[in-house]
Amino acid sequence: MKKLTVIGAGGQMGRWFTKYFADSDFEVTGFDTETKSFGKNVLVSESLVGAILKTDYVVLCTPTRRTPEIIRLIAKEMKKGTYLIEISSEKSKVVSSLSKMPDKINPICIHPMFGPGIKTIKNQNIISVPIKDAKKELTVAKTLFEGANFVTIDAIEHDKKIAVILGLTHLMNLVFANIISKDEKMLLTEKMSGTTFRVQKTLAESIMTETPELIETIIANPEIRRVAEELWKDIGRLLTSVQESKTEEVIEYIKNCQERLSKHTDLDESYKKLSKMVKSVEK
Repeated sequence: MKKLTVIGAGGQMGRWFTKYFADSDFEVTGFDTETKSFGKNVLVSESLVGAILKTDYVVLCTPTRRTPEIIRLIAKEMKKGTYLIEISSEKSKVVSSLSKMPDKINPICIHPMFGPGIKTIKNQNIISVPIKDAKKELTVAKTLFEGANFVTIDAIEHDKKIAVILGLTHLMNLVFANIISKDEKMLLTEKMSGTTFRVQKTLAESIMTETPELIETIIANPEIRRVAEELWKDIGRLLTSVQESKTEEVIEYIKNCQERLSKHTDLDESYKKLSKMVKSVEK
């Protein structure tokens, strides 16, 4: 039986990975500085080094900021031919640490694009970032996460894309959640609300189930600055145009946006999907 260790096994994603691999016939050991409770069929390690000495795979579910330092600490202690799997949401610094590991260790750098609430890995998206041998690393990742969809991209492009995919969505929903959290008449607001508000509120609240540390890491991605500045500038421009009764400018902005979106998306289909989502949520 293959042995696998999850470092950070007590966190939300750490718990998901310990269960996933324990259910996939691995002998799973968990290590976490905060807790010793990792669910059934998971062995508990008392020390970081003890957890990784005899294992075949190590999965790092650690805070992004601490991951490079943990890689440096454990890589030289791991046995020859083992795999170090890293899942953080920002890759530039982590990739640098993985590249400097001893040749005896195989790096696997992935970013699972799902949260700990999913029931199956099937059709979930996983981003693979090449470190030393792109083909070999992807093959191993596909074996470990059979049924997932893989996209391969380098670290710089990954961080740029993630600035939009996670950074922009988290930034907008964090501020939205903050504003509605101050509404003292939320029950009345909900009674009055339509589809759009209910969907947006559900999305914002679900993002708020993540740890403050993870949300901070996501919006601290240096690549977010470019898109966030565009967001800031456009909101300012639209508000100014509205206040100055420049109706045509606002309509032009909306039309241009609709035209660009329509090149890649059927907007009517998107609206139908929204209606289906609301129906399924409110059953």
